[in-house]
Amino acid sequence: MKRLYLILPILAGFMFGSSGIFVRTMTQNGVDPTTLLFLRFSIAIIPIAIAILLTDRKLFKIKLDDIPLFIICSICIIGLNLCYNNSMNTIPLSLAAVLLSTAPIFVLALAYVFFGEKITQKKLICMLIAIFGCLLITGVLEENTISIPLSGILSGIGAALFWAVYLIASKKSIDSGKHTFTILFYSVIFISIVLIPFTSISQITQFVSINPLLATIFLVVHSTFSFALPYILSTVSLNYMDSGISSIFLSGAEPSAALIFGFILYSELPTPLMFCGFILTIMAMIMLSKYDNAKQ
Repeated sequence: MKRLYLILPILAGFMFGSSGIFVRTMTQNGVDPTTLLFLRFSIAIIPIAIAILLTDRKLFKIKLDDIPLFIICSICIIGLNLCYNNSMNTIPLSLAAVLLSTAPIFVLALAYVFFGEKITQKKLICMLIAIFGCLLITGVLEENTISIPLSGILSGIGAALFWAVYLIASKKSIDSGKHTFTILFYSVIFISIVLIPFTSISQITQFVSINPLLATIFLVVHSTFSFALPYILSTVSLNYMDSGISSIFLSGAEPSAALIFGFILYSELPTPLMFCGFILTIMAMIMLSKYDNAKQ
Protein backbone atom coordinates (compact mmCIF):
# COMPACT_ATOMS: atom_id res chain seq x y z
CA MET A 1 0.00 0.00 0.00
CA LYS A 2 2.80 2.38 0.89
CA ARG A 3 4.19 1.98 -2.62
CA LEU A 4 1.13 3.79 -3.96
CA TYR A 5 2.36 7.00 -2.34
CA LEU A 6 5.25 7.06 -4.82
CA ILE A 7 2.78 8.33 -7.38
CA LEU A 8 2.07 11.51 -5.39
CA PRO A 9 5.15 13.53 -6.47
CA ILE A 10 4.71 12.21 -10.02
CA LEU A 11 1.12 13.51 -10.13
CA ALA A 12 2.34 16.78 -8.61
CA GLY A 13 4.97 17.08 -11.34
CA PHE A 14 2.39 16.52 -14.07
CA MET A 15 0.10 19.16 -12.54
CA PHE A 16 2.97 21.64 -12.28
CA GLY A 17 3.73 20.84 -15.92
CA SER A 18 0.24 22.07 -16.88
CA SER A 19 0.83 25.57 -15.47
CA GLY A 20 2.27 26.82 -18.77
CA ILE A 21 -1.14 26.39 -20.41
CA PHE A 22 -2.80 28.74 -17.90
CA VAL A 23 0.10 31.21 -17.76
CA ARG A 24 0.21 31.51 -21.54
CA THR A 25 -3.54 32.20 -21.75
CA MET A 26 -3.55 34.80 -18.98
CA THR A 27 -0.41 36.55 -20.22
CA GLN A 28 -1.88 36.82 -23.72
CA ASN A 29 -4.94 38.49 -22.15
CA GLY A 30 -2.92 41.22 -20.43
CA VAL A 31 -2.36 39.79 -16.93
CA ASP A 32 1.09 40.66 -15.58
CA PRO A 33 3.23 38.13 -13.62
CA THR A 34 2.56 39.55 -10.14
CA THR A 35 -1.21 39.76 -10.65
CA LEU A 36 -1.14 36.23 -12.05
CA LEU A 37 0.61 34.99 -8.90
CA PHE A 38 -1.91 36.77 -6.66
CA LEU A 39 -4.79 35.08 -8.48
CA ARG A 40 -3.07 31.70 -8.25
CA PHE A 41 -2.39 31.95 -4.52
CA SER A 42 -5.45 33.81 -3.23
CA ILE A 43 -7.94 31.52 -4.96
CA ALA A 44 -6.04 28.48 -3.66
CA ILE A 45 -7.06 29.47 -0.12
CA ILE A 46 -10.60 28.26 -0.88
CA PRO A 47 -9.90 24.61 -1.89
CA ILE A 48 -7.32 24.26 0.90
CA ALA A 49 -9.82 25.62 3.47
CA ILE A 50 -12.48 23.22 2.16
CA ALA A 51 -10.02 20.33 2.48
CA ILE A 52 -9.38 21.28 6.12
CA LEU A 53 -13.11 21.56 6.88
CA LEU A 54 -13.70 18.11 5.40
CA THR A 55 -10.70 16.59 7.18
CA ASP A 56 -10.33 18.13 10.64
CA ARG A 57 -11.18 21.69 11.70
CA LYS A 58 -8.48 21.49 14.38
CA LEU A 59 -5.95 21.88 11.56
CA PHE A 60 -6.74 25.60 11.57
CA LYS A 61 -5.04 25.88 14.96
CA ILE A 62 -1.38 26.90 15.09
CA LYS A 63 1.13 27.87 17.75
CA LEU A 64 3.22 31.01 17.83
CA ASP A 65 6.44 29.06 17.25
CA ASP A 66 4.97 27.60 14.02
CA ILE A 67 4.95 31.00 12.31
CA PRO A 68 8.68 31.16 11.37
CA LEU A 69 8.45 27.90 9.38
CA PHE A 70 5.27 29.05 7.66
CA ILE A 71 6.99 32.31 6.70
CA ILE A 72 9.97 30.37 5.31
CA CYS A 73 7.62 28.21 3.23
CA SER A 74 5.82 31.34 1.99
CA ILE A 75 9.06 33.07 0.99
CA CYS A 76 10.18 29.92 -0.85
CA ILE A 77 6.89 29.67 -2.78
CA ILE A 78 7.08 33.33 -3.83
CA GLY A 79 10.78 33.06 -4.65
CA LEU A 80 10.26 29.91 -6.70
CA ASN A 81 7.49 31.46 -8.80
CA LEU A 82 9.20 34.81 -9.34
CA CYS A 83 12.57 33.25 -10.23
CA TYR A 84 11.01 30.68 -12.54
CA ASN A 85 8.87 33.30 -14.30
CA ASN A 86 11.92 35.53 -14.82
CA SER A 87 13.92 32.56 -16.05
CA MET A 88 11.23 31.65 -18.59
CA ASN A 89 11.06 35.25 -19.80
CA THR A 90 14.82 35.69 -20.34
CA ILE A 91 16.13 32.29 -21.49
CA PRO A 92 14.67 29.44 -23.58
CA LEU A 93 11.83 27.63 -21.81
CA SER A 94 13.67 24.35 -22.30
CA LEU A 95 16.74 25.60 -20.43
CA ALA A 96 14.58 27.07 -17.64
CA ALA A 97 12.99 23.64 -17.15
CA VAL A 98 16.40 21.97 -17.00
CA LEU A 99 17.64 24.43 -14.38
CA LEU A 100 14.53 23.84 -12.24
CA SER A 101 15.05 20.09 -12.51
CA THR A 102 18.37 20.48 -10.67
CA ALA A 103 16.40 20.95 -7.42
CA PRO A 104 17.13 17.35 -6.27
CA ILE A 105 20.82 18.26 -6.02
CA PHE A 106 20.03 20.92 -3.43
CA VAL A 107 17.45 18.72 -1.71
CA LEU A 108 19.87 15.82 -1.27
CA ALA A 109 22.50 18.16 0.18
CA LEU A 110 20.09 19.98 2.52
CA ALA A 111 18.38 16.75 3.62
CA TYR A 112 21.78 15.30 4.49
CA VAL A 113 22.66 18.36 6.59
CA PHE A 114 19.32 18.84 8.38
CA PHE A 115 17.82 15.33 8.53
CA GLY A 116 20.77 13.01 8.10
CA GLU A 117 19.23 11.41 4.98
CA LYS A 118 21.93 9.30 3.36
CA ILE A 119 23.21 10.31 -0.06
CA THR A 120 23.44 6.80 -1.48
CA GLN A 121 25.01 5.80 -4.78
CA LYS A 122 21.59 4.64 -5.98
CA LYS A 123 20.06 8.06 -5.28
CA LEU A 124 22.87 9.85 -7.08
CA ILE A 125 22.67 7.60 -10.14
CA CYS A 126 18.89 7.95 -10.39
CA MET A 127 19.12 11.71 -9.91
CA LEU A 128 21.74 12.11 -12.64
CA ILE A 129 19.78 9.90 -15.05
CA ALA A 130 16.59 11.86 -14.36
CA ILE A 131 18.29 15.24 -14.85
CA PHE A 132 19.97 14.07 -18.06
CA GLY A 133 16.61 12.76 -19.24
CA CYS A 134 15.08 16.17 -18.49
CA LEU A 135 17.89 17.78 -20.45
CA LEU A 136 17.04 15.67 -23.49
CA ILE A 137 13.28 16.17 -23.08
CA THR A 138 13.56 19.96 -23.23
CA GLY A 139 15.57 19.85 -26.47
CA VAL A 140 18.15 22.29 -25.13
CA LEU A 141 20.97 20.20 -26.64
CA GLU A 142 19.43 20.73 -30.07
CA GLU A 143 19.23 24.52 -29.83
CA ASN A 144 21.69 27.37 -30.12
CA THR A 145 22.42 28.41 -26.53
CA ILE A 146 24.89 31.22 -27.37
CA SER A 147 24.39 34.63 -25.68
CA ILE A 148 22.08 33.39 -22.94
CA PRO A 149 21.65 36.11 -20.24
CA LEU A 150 23.36 35.25 -16.95
CA SER A 151 20.40 36.67 -15.04
CA GLY A 152 18.12 34.05 -16.60
CA ILE A 153 20.46 31.22 -15.65
CA LEU A 154 20.82 32.52 -12.08
CA SER A 155 17.03 32.86 -11.84
CA GLY A 156 16.58 29.25 -12.95
CA ILE A 157 19.07 28.03 -10.36
CA GLY A 158 17.38 30.26 -7.78
CA ALA A 159 14.01 28.66 -8.55
CA ALA A 160 15.52 25.21 -7.98
CA LEU A 161 17.06 26.34 -4.68
CA PHE A 162 13.80 27.87 -3.44
CA TRP A 163 11.93 24.66 -4.31
CA ALA A 164 14.51 22.58 -2.44
CA VAL A 165 14.33 24.79 0.66
CA TYR A 166 10.51 24.62 0.55
CA LEU A 167 10.59 20.82 0.59
CA ILE A 168 13.05 20.80 3.48
CA ALA A 169 11.07 23.40 5.47
CA SER A 170 7.84 21.47 4.82
CA LYS A 171 9.42 18.24 6.02
CA LYS A 172 10.67 20.01 9.14
CA SER A 173 7.18 21.36 9.79
CA ILE A 174 5.62 17.92 9.22
CA ASP A 175 8.13 16.31 11.58
CA SER A 176 7.13 18.86 14.24
CA GLY A 177 3.52 17.66 13.99
CA LYS A 178 2.02 20.08 11.48
CA HIS A 179 -0.36 18.80 8.81
CA THR A 180 0.15 19.44 5.08
CA PHE A 181 -3.08 21.44 4.84
CA THR A 182 -2.09 23.66 7.77
CA ILE A 183 1.29 24.43 6.22
CA LEU A 184 -0.20 25.39 2.86
CA PHE A 185 -3.20 27.28 4.25
CA TYR A 186 -1.23 29.77 6.32
CA SER A 187 1.61 30.03 3.79
CA VAL A 188 -0.83 30.97 1.02
CA ILE A 189 -2.62 33.51 3.23
CA PHE A 190 0.69 35.19 4.02
CA ILE A 191 1.68 35.23 0.32
CA SER A 192 -1.67 36.69 -0.79
CA ILE A 193 -1.41 39.54 1.74
CA VAL A 194 2.14 40.37 0.63
CA LEU A 195 1.14 40.44 -3.06
CA ILE A 196 -1.91 42.72 -2.67
CA PRO A 197 0.03 46.02 -3.14
CA PHE A 198 1.58 44.68 -6.37
CA THR A 199 -1.68 43.39 -7.87
CA SER A 200 -3.59 45.13 -10.68
CA ILE A 201 -7.33 44.95 -9.99
CA SER A 202 -8.07 46.46 -13.41
CA GLN A 203 -6.28 43.56 -15.14
CA ILE A 204 -8.35 41.06 -13.14
CA THR A 205 -11.68 42.75 -13.96
CA GLN A 206 -10.70 43.05 -17.62
CA PHE A 207 -9.83 39.35 -17.82
CA VAL A 208 -13.03 38.25 -16.05
CA SER A 209 -15.22 40.61 -18.11
CA ILE A 210 -14.34 38.72 -21.32
CA ASN A 211 -16.60 35.87 -20.17
CA PRO A 212 -17.40 35.97 -16.43
CA LEU A 213 -18.48 32.35 -16.05
CA LEU A 214 -15.72 30.73 -18.12
CA ALA A 215 -13.08 33.09 -16.71
CA THR A 216 -14.06 32.25 -13.13
CA ILE A 217 -13.95 28.52 -13.84
CA PHE A 218 -10.62 28.98 -15.59
CA LEU A 219 -9.10 30.83 -12.60
CA VAL A 220 -10.35 28.22 -10.11
CA VAL A 221 -9.01 25.34 -12.21
CA HIS A 222 -5.71 27.17 -12.72
CA SER A 223 -5.21 27.77 -9.00
CA THR A 224 -6.36 24.30 -7.96
CA PHE A 225 -4.54 22.14 -10.50
CA SER A 226 -1.35 24.14 -11.07
CA PHE A 227 -0.79 25.11 -7.43
CA ALA A 228 -3.00 23.81 -4.59
CA LEU A 229 -3.20 20.12 -5.52
CA PRO A 230 0.44 19.66 -6.64
CA TYR A 231 1.75 21.39 -3.51
CA ILE A 232 -0.53 19.24 -1.34
CA LEU A 233 0.54 16.04 -3.09
CA SER A 234 4.26 16.85 -3.01
CA THR A 235 4.10 17.85 0.66
CA VAL A 236 2.04 14.78 1.63
CA SER A 237 4.62 12.57 -0.10
CA LEU A 238 7.19 13.75 2.46
CA ASN A 239 5.31 11.69 5.06
CA TYR A 240 6.16 8.49 3.21
CA MET A 241 9.57 8.99 1.57
CA ASP A 242 12.82 10.90 1.78
CA SER A 243 12.64 14.49 0.56
CA GLY A 244 15.45 13.70 -1.90
CA ILE A 245 13.51 10.86 -3.51
CA SER A 246 10.32 12.95 -3.66
CA SER A 247 12.12 15.80 -5.41
CA ILE A 248 13.66 13.46 -8.01
CA PHE A 249 10.24 12.03 -8.86
CA LEU A 250 8.69 15.50 -9.14
CA SER A 251 11.55 17.01 -11.15
CA GLY A 252 11.43 14.10 -13.57
CA ALA A 253 7.66 14.23 -14.02
CA GLU A 254 7.31 17.97 -14.73
CA PRO A 255 9.33 18.15 -18.01
CA SER A 256 7.70 14.89 -19.11
CA ALA A 257 4.30 16.48 -18.55
CA ALA A 258 5.33 19.54 -20.54
CA LEU A 259 6.36 17.25 -23.40
CA ILE A 260 3.02 15.42 -23.34
CA PHE A 261 0.90 18.59 -23.04
CA GLY A 262 2.89 20.21 -25.84
CA PHE A 263 2.17 17.24 -28.09
CA ILE A 264 -1.54 16.95 -27.24
CA LEU A 265 -2.51 20.64 -27.10
CA TYR A 266 -0.04 22.35 -29.41
CA SER A 267 0.96 19.51 -31.79
CA GLU A 268 4.60 19.94 -30.78
CA LEU A 269 6.17 16.71 -31.99
CA PRO A 270 9.08 15.46 -29.82
CA THR A 271 12.39 14.81 -31.54
CA PRO A 272 14.10 11.41 -31.16
CA LEU A 273 16.38 12.87 -28.46
CA MET A 274 13.37 14.23 -26.56
CA PHE A 275 11.69 10.82 -26.70
CA CYS A 276 14.90 9.17 -25.44
CA GLY A 277 14.96 11.66 -22.58
CA PHE A 278 11.37 10.77 -21.71
CA ILE A 279 12.28 7.06 -21.56
CA LEU A 280 15.39 7.76 -19.46
CA THR A 281 13.37 9.82 -16.99
CA ILE A 282 10.75 7.09 -16.62
CA MET A 283 13.50 4.50 -16.13
CA ALA A 284 15.12 6.61 -13.39
CA MET A 285 11.81 6.90 -11.53
CA ILE A 286 11.15 3.16 -11.83
CA MET A 287 14.64 2.40 -10.49
CA LEU A 288 14.08 4.80 -7.60
CA SER A 289 10.68 3.27 -6.91
CA LYS A 290 12.18 -0.21 -6.61
CA TYR A 291 14.97 1.15 -4.39
CA ASP A 292 12.53 2.92 -2.07
CA ASN A 293 10.28 -0.16 -1.90
CA ALA A 294 13.23 -2.42 -1.10
CA LYS A 295 14.16 -0.13 1.79
CA GLN A 296 10.81 -0.62 3.53
